[in-house]
Amino acid sequence: MLLVYTHKITPRLNYIFKQICTRILGVPISFTTKVEEFIAHDSLKLSYSTQQLGNEFHIKSHQILFEQGLSDIDIHIHEWENTKCFFYNGDKSDIPFDIFAASFYLLSRYEEYMPHVKDEYGRFTAKDSLAFKHAFLLQPVVDIWAYKFKESLQRKFPDYQFRERSYNVKPVIDVPMAYYFKSKGLMRTVGGTFNDLFRFKLRQLYQRYLVLSGFKKDPYDTFKWIVNKQKKFKNKFQVFFLIGDFSTYDKNISINKKGFVSLIKSVSDYCKVGLKASYFALDDFDVLKKEKANMESIINTSLVASRNSFNKLNLPTCYRNLVNLEVKEDYSMGYVNEIGFRAGTCSSFLFYDLDYEVQTPLMINSFHIMDFALLKTKSQLDKKQTLEKLIKEVKKVNGTFIPIFHNYTFSNEERWQGFKDLFNYILDSADED
Repeated sequence: MLLVYTHKITPRLNYIFKQICTRILGVPISFTTKVEEFIAHDSLKLSYSTQQLGNEFHIKSHQILFEQGLSDIDIHIHEWENTKCFFYNGDKSDIPFDIFAASFYLLSRYEEYMPHVKDEYGRFTAKDSLAFKHAFLLQPVVDIWAYKFKESLQRKFPDYQFRERSYNVKPVIDVPMAYYFKSKGLMRTVGGTFNDLFRFKLRQLYQRYLVLSGFKKDPYDTFKWIVNKQKKFKNKFQVFFLIGDFSTYDKNISINKKGFVSLIKSVSDYCKVGLKASYFALDDFDVLKKEKANMESIINTSLVASRNSFNKLNLPTCYRNLVNLEVKEDYSMGYVNEIGFRAGTCSSFLFYDLDYEVQTPLMINSFHIMDFALLKTKSQLDKKQTLEKLIKEVKKVNGTFIPIFHNYTFSNEERWQGFKDLFNYILDSADED
């Protein structure tokens, strides 16, 4: 057990030390404010304060973990060997940065609470993030810092046996629209037909009626392929279905369609099924509550995980609503068009509510790439190399790689050519030595 001496045990300090020491490094942890108890401890120990007590392992503390509320923090980014860090400590600390304070800043998404300009969907953009501005978005810096801390601790306590974790993959499949032509109802089918004619999309019109007549498979119906992949992969895929009402933003099938409900049930026999919360559910608790209840009635079990439509994430409201509805996991933390680590990590972490200064039970699974971001690279080789670099970063710290694909990504549409192979490449990375 690692004993930490500090002058004051705060919710922030408790939260971030447990994330880094226990969840990432596998080290049990305890805290004390009593010098006598700290001195008597005969195993791993460190002092986290402004002054060192003796010659123990010491990290000079930054004030952020002892504050409440938000303040305009002056941050200076420094190079640190193969990465970057902030909250520099000087030479009176066993490691030159307060990695706990820096990690708390990133995991709590402190910067997203500060004033910033949102995009047209009301989202925090990658370009406004500290990681993007200072070019460390492509590294899971929180995990890298944790491993540097572990190395320093190991030198001080060479007899201690640290627990090792292993690299794994948690694939996510988003289903905002299960079918392109099927099960849309008479009005939407007629509207689609006239739209095809008006825009001279005669090939699409022909395909539409081949599908509706049962002579051809719907282009978005890739679920048999997804299930077959799941049968060969040890970790469960997390599949998120949009079941909200039809709107300007959300255009999936109605849950009054028996075929759509049967599809969700059949996928849930093999994969984990979660809720893709509709655009309007993100700002309306009652709508979200209704969608959760509808999904639970389909899958006949409690809803565990959710993901937000359009990847819109308003902190802390969105997460607070999930906590109130007892949803346990979220997969919305990430960027649609940028690759990288939005929260600076490839480890799941609990949501810390900065307004209430409390750790919540909601587990955040931050994703690292969405299929749309790969469309920016032209060749298949470039796409694969992009994935390879990202996976390599996660493997260095034995983290969890979370990619997001869509059901239509595996279709035969021209722009998604080769994406089945990219998905297979990600799955295969979990089996490599």
